[in-house]
Amino acid sequence: MESVEKQQHVSSAKESRLSEKKKDMLSGYLYVAPFFIIFGIIGLYPAVFSIVLAFQEWNGLGEMDFVGLRNFTVVLQDPLFWKSLYNTVIIGLMGTAPQLIVGLILAYFLNMAAVRFTNFFRVTIFMPYITSMVAVALVFGVFFSSNETALANYVIGWFGIDPVSWKTSEWGAKFAISLMVFWRWVGYNTIIYLAGLQSIPKHLYEAATIDGANKVQQFMHITIPLLKPFILLTVFMATVGALQLFAEPTVFLGSSAFTRDEAMTVVMYLYRDAFSLGSFGTASATAILLLIIIVGAAALNTWLTSGAGRRKKGA
Repeated sequence: MESVEKQQHVSSAKESRLSEKKKDMLSGYLYVAPFFIIFGIIGLYPAVFSIVLAFQEWNGLGEMDFVGLRNFTVVLQDPLFWKSLYNTVIIGLMGTAPQLIVGLILAYFLNMAAVRFTNFFRVTIFMPYITSMVAVALVFGVFFSSNETALANYVIGWFGIDPVSWKTSEWGAKFAISLMVFWRWVGYNTIIYLAGLQSIPKHLYEAATIDGANKVQQFMHITIPLLKPFILLTVFMATVGALQLFAEPTVFLGSSAFTRDEAMTVVMYLYRDAFSLGSFGTASATAILLLIIIVGAAALNTWLTSGAGRRKKGA
């Protein structure tokens, strides 16, 4: 009789422990559920719907009509798509490559102990990143006005160059937008590099100085290798950001942004198809093609990086 009671007591204790575990699991799921619900509504559902829409013909109001791969064919045969991809790559290279190099140099100097008022310079350099895009566009719109007396035309006049119509010329628009991208993001990359520089142990530089290494040698053989994870992060983020460029050219060019092809990017092409032409199918197909391009660029970055690491280990 006592053994039966003991077994019942043990089984009831196990059941109570199991019920407590279930309650803990349920409470944990309830805590994280809001994130997944919001992600599903705002992130996952639009992504899945866009994939489905890429194979449909739809104007946003009527019924969908399945067309298979026709939307992709239309986009890939459109010269304007390739022109927008060319613009995206050129503006991306002109705007992101210099900002990464200049950001690294600025971070190196801001990390030097001899520089005074470092906090002031850090805040000043980071200020463009938190400045309103509309304010940035207004300032650059005045600076790069097509008027002959505009500041940009006045500056290039010192070198004997004729005034440029910045918003309508092929390379004038690209240069102005690239400079806007550079000005806005160089401070962001500088702060990331500065955080990486401050994580490098000081004794490495002290040992290198004792061994007779100058500042350039220390920068090339200590700073750059130890900053490699931070450099890879900024290169990846800059690549993705450049391929998704939309706000800067749209605000800078204003109402004519979607009627000319001098600085139209892939995202602008996508937006024009969806909200100006009412062709949501081709817009979704463009979004998928852009995703493939971004994934390919990220994979290429990873492959090049891992290849460099293997060569270094092999050496």
